[in-house]
Amino acid sequence: MAISILICDDSALARKQLSRVIPVSWGANIEFAQHGWDAIHKLEANTFDILFLDLTMPELDGYGTLEEIKKRNITISTVVVSGDIQPKAQQRVAELGAKAFIKKPLDKATLISTLQNIGIQPEKPASYQVQSVQPIQLRRRDVYLEVANVAIGRAADSLARHFDVFVHMPLPNVNLFEMSELQMTLRHLATNEHMSGVCQGFSGEGIAGEALILLSDSSVSDLLNLMDYPESDDASLELELLMDVSNILVGAFLKGIGEQAEVRFFQSAPVLLGQHISIDSVVESTKGTFNRIMAFEVSYNIDGTQIKCDMLLMIVDESLPILDNKLAYLLDDE
Repeated sequence: MAISILICDDSALARKQLSRVIPVSWGANIEFAQHGWDAIHKLEANTFDILFLDLTMPELDGYGTLEEIKKRNITISTVVVSGDIQPKAQQRVAELGAKAFIKKPLDKATLISTLQNIGIQPEKPASYQVQSVQPIQLRRRDVYLEVANVAIGRAADSLARHFDVFVHMPLPNVNLFEMSELQMTLRHLATNEHMSGVCQGFSGEGIAGEALILLSDSSVSDLLNLMDYPESDDASLELELLMDVSNILVGAFLKGIGEQAEVRFFQSAPVLLGQHISIDSVVESTKGTFNRIMAFEVSYNIDGTQIKCDMLLMIVDESLPILDNKLAYLLDDE
C-alpha cells in the first residue's frame, strides 16, 4: 500500500519543494495543507502515515498544531521542516511529540536518512503507479517569501545563540515599494515615539542594498538588562549593543539569502543613525537613496521580554533582475 503524506506549509514554494524531493518510486499519496487548522481537519478526516509540518504559519502555527494533535489523540508521525532552526525551537517540537526536525531548504538525501532514523522506510514496489499531485503555480512573490523565511530563520538562530534566548519567528513581509510607501512603512514600524537605528549597506555580484535595524529605546534598555551589562550612563554600551544586534541579524539574513541564491554578500560597517532619535529622522535619512526597492520586513520578539527589533532589508530595483535570475531554479518544475 502506498505511503500517505500530508505536507503542511503556508508557502506554496515550500510545498512544491518538499513534494519534489519525495522519491517517485514510493508511489506516495500526497496532500497539502496551508496552515495548522487545515492540517488538523485533514488529519481527522483521513489517515496519513507522515505529516511534514512547518512552524511559522498563519491561523495556527506548527507548535499549536502539535499541541492539537496531542490533545485530539491523532496518530501520526510528524517531521518538522522549518526555517526556524533555533536549538530551543528544536527542543520544543521534540517535547510536543515531533519525531524529527529538518531545516529548510530540504534535500532528498536528508529526507530519506531522517525517515530511516525514525523507522520509516517506504517499500519500493515492483510496480507502482505515479500518483498525481495537484500542480502548484508559483508567483515571484512566493519565491521571495520562502527565501526570506529561510533567511529570517538563520538570523533568529544567530540572535538566539548569541543571547541565549528564544526568538519568536515572524511571518515576513515582502513588497516592492516606491520611496513614499517605504517611508509610510517606516512610520508604521515605529510603534514607539523614539527609536535607535543602525543602517548597514551590502553588495554582492551586482546585487546591492541597505539594511535598517530599528530598536525602541525601551528595547535597548531591556537588552542591556538581559545581557547583564553593568549599569552605566556610558552611551558606548548602547552603541556596542546596537552594532552587535545589527551585525548578527543582517549578517545571518544575508547569508541565508546568499546560500539560496549562490551569492556571497559583503557588508559595510554599520552606521549609527542616532540614539534616541525620532522616527522622522529615520525617514529623512532614507530620502534620495533609492527610487524603488524590494523590501523584506521582519519584526523579531524575544520570549519573556518586551524586546522588539524591526529589520528592513532593502534591495535596489536595478538588482532585482539579477536576483530573479539567481533564484529562477526554484520555479523549475524539474
